[in-house]
Amino acid sequence: MADPENTTTPARPARSIRFRLLAIALLPTLVILPLLLGITVTRWNAKFDAVLISKVNGDLTIAHQYLSRILENTGEHIQALAASAAFRDAVGAVQDKDLSAFLDQSRDRLGLDFLLLVDENGRRIETSGENAIDPAWPVVSAALGGTSSTAIDIFSNEQLARIGQPLAERARIDLVPTANATPSDRNLETRGMVVQSASPVRSAGGKKAALVGGILLNPNLVFIDTINDLVYREQSLPEGSKGTATLFLEDVRISTNVRLFEDRRALGTRVSGAVRATVLDQGRTWLDSAFVVNDWYISAYEPISDSFGKRVGMLYVGFLEAPFRQAKYSTLLTIVLAFLVVTVISVPIFLRWARAIFKPLERMNGTIADVEAGDLGARTGLRDASDEIGRVALHLDGLLDQLQQRDRELRHWNDELNDRVAERTRELELANRQIEATTKQLIMSEKLAAIGEITAGVAHEINNPIAVMQGNLDVVRSLLGRHVDSAQTEFRLIDEQIHRISQIVTKLLQFAKPEEYAGYVERHAPSAVISDCLPLVQHLVNSAKIALVREDGATRLVLMNRTELQQVVINLIVNAIHAMPDGGTLSIRTRDAEMDGKSGLTIDIGDTGSGIAPEVMRRIFDPFFTTKRQEGTGLGLSISQRLVARQGGRITAESVPGEGTRFSIWLPEAD
Repeated sequence: MADPENTTTPARPARSIRFRLLAIALLPTLVILPLLLGITVTRWNAKFDAVLISKVNGDLTIAHQYLSRILENTGEHIQALAASAAFRDAVGAVQDKDLSAFLDQSRDRLGLDFLLLVDENGRRIETSGENAIDPAWPVVSAALGGTSSTAIDIFSNEQLARIGQPLAERARIDLVPTANATPSDRNLETRGMVVQSASPVRSAGGKKAALVGGILLNPNLVFIDTINDLVYREQSLPEGSKGTATLFLEDVRISTNVRLFEDRRALGTRVSGAVRATVLDQGRTWLDSAFVVNDWYISAYEPISDSFGKRVGMLYVGFLEAPFRQAKYSTLLTIVLAFLVVTVISVPIFLRWARAIFKPLERMNGTIADVEAGDLGARTGLRDASDEIGRVALHLDGLLDQLQQRDRELRHWNDELNDRVAERTRELELANRQIEATTKQLIMSEKLAAIGEITAGVAHEINNPIAVMQGNLDVVRSLLGRHVDSAQTEFRLIDEQIHRISQIVTKLLQFAKPEEYAGYVERHAPSAVISDCLPLVQHLVNSAKIALVREDGATRLVLMNRTELQQVVINLIVNAIHAMPDGGTLSIRTRDAEMDGKSGLTIDIGDTGSGIAPEVMRRIFDPFFTTKRQEGTGLGLSISQRLVARQGGRITAESVPGEGTRFSIWLPEAD
C-alpha cells in the first residue's frame, strides 16, 4: 500500500503550475501594462506642463517686445520732433503761447500724456519758468548733456502734479486686500509709472534745454489691452481659458485686464508674496503656476527696472489654468477607462487559454504521481494531440511504456549490479584510506608552513643578540691584549658556539623561505590598497596629531600580492609617523609614471619630520640597519625593497634634514 504522504505531495507542483500559468497570463495586463502606463502618463504630464510653461514664456517674450517697442517709438517720436523745423520755428516764436500750443498739438498727435520743454534747472520754458521736471533724472540729465534717452521711471504724486494735476489724479489707485500678498499697511498707491523720453534741444536764447515727453502707464488700459490682444489672439487658447496681461508698480496692479468681477478690473490688487520675492527681490523671471487675484493661472512675470537700474515693477502675462487641468484629467480618465475596458475583455480570454494549458499538465502530473506511487500501468488517457501539450502527453505515455520494459530489464540487471557494487566498495575503501593518508600529509604541510612563518620571525630576532655577542667578544679580545692567549681555548669555544648559532639561524631562514608563502599575485588599484592600510595605522596618526594629505592620481593597475603591497605601504607609513613625534603632515600620493621606457605608477609617501642625514641615507636599505635602537629590527626597509624588486619595481628615497623625507615606490603596470 502506498504511503499517503507520497500520494499527496505531487499535487503541490500542479497547483504551482496553475498559479504560474495564471501569473504569466495576467502579469502583462495587470502589472507590466499598468506600470508602463503609469510611466508614460508621468512623462506625458511632465511634457504637458513643460509645453504650457514654454507657451507662457513665449507670450511673455511678445509682451516684452511690445513694451520695448513702446519705449523705442516714444524715443523716436521725441527725437524726430526735437529735430523738426516746425519745432525750431515754435521755439523761435515771440509768443510763449505759440510754443505751448505747438507742444499741446504735438502731444495729442504723438499720443503722449505730457510734452515739456525744460531748461537746465528743469523749469518749463513754454510757461515762463514753472518748475516741472527734476533735472536729476538720468533721462533728463542725459538729454541736457546732449544724448537722447528713454526709460521707465517712477514719479511721485507731487512730481506728477507739477507736470499736470490730471496726471496726479489718474495715478491714484485704491489698494484692494489680496489673498497671498505680502502684508502691507498701505491703502492707496499715488505714484505713477511713466515711459519718459528726453532729447537735447536749444532754447530761444541758445541755451541747453531738453524736450521731455512721457506716457503714464497707470491705469493705461489701452496699453495693457493691446498687449493682451497681441499675445492672446482669438482661438489661441482652448475654450474656457482666457489670457490676461498686467503691469505692476512694485507689487500693485496699475494696469490689467484681470477681473475682480465681470465689470470691474483688478486694479489695486497685489501680487502673491512668492512671486514678489522671486521677481522683485531676486530679479528672476517667474515661469510657473501662480494664484492671480482669485484663480490659478499659468503665469510669467519679469522684472522692470527704471533709469537708475532699480527694480520698480513687473510685466505679467498668463492664461487660466483650469481648462488645461480639466483637459489633462479628462485625458487621464479616458486612458484609465480604456485600460479597464481592455482588461475586462482580455482577462477572461487569457484565463481560458491558460486553462487549456494547465488542465493537460495536471493530468500528466497526476499520472506521474501514480507512477511514483508504484502503479507503472498509469497513463494520461489523452487521445487528442492537437497542440504541443497533447503531443507531450502522448509522448509521456510512450515513455511510460518504455519504463515498464526497462523496469523488467533493470530487475534482471540488479543482481549483477550488486556484485559490481561490492567490488567497487572494496576499491572505495582502499581509496578512502589513501585519502586519509593524503589528508594527514596536508595537515602536516600546513603545520610546517605555520612553523616556517614563526621560525622566520624568530630567526630574525636571534640575529640581533648574535651580533651583540660577537661584537662584545671582539671588544674583550682587544681589551685583554697580550693576555688573550691565556683564555684562547674559552674564546675558541665561544666562537664555535656563536658560529653554530649563526648556522642554525641560516638554516631556519632557509627553512622559512618567505617567498614561497607570498601567495598569488593579482591586479590591484593602489588607491584601494592604501585605503585598506589607513585604518591599520589610524590610531598612530591620531595619537601623534598628524595631518593626512592624500591624492589618488594613478589610473593604472599593478600586479602584486596584495598582502605584500600592504606590508610595504604600512612599513613606510609607520616610519613616516615615527619621524614626526611632535606632529606634522603625512602625504600619500599616487600617479602614473614611466621608468626606463616602461609604463607604471608611483606611490609617494612623505613626511615633514626631521629628515635623514646623507650618511644614514646610504644605508637605510641595508638589512638590520636601524636608527630606532629600541623600536626596530632594521629589516623593514630591506624586506620592502626585496618585495618590490621581486615584482620588477624600485624604491627610492629623498630627504632634506630638518624638512622631511619622501619615499617613492615605482611598480610596473599590470599587463
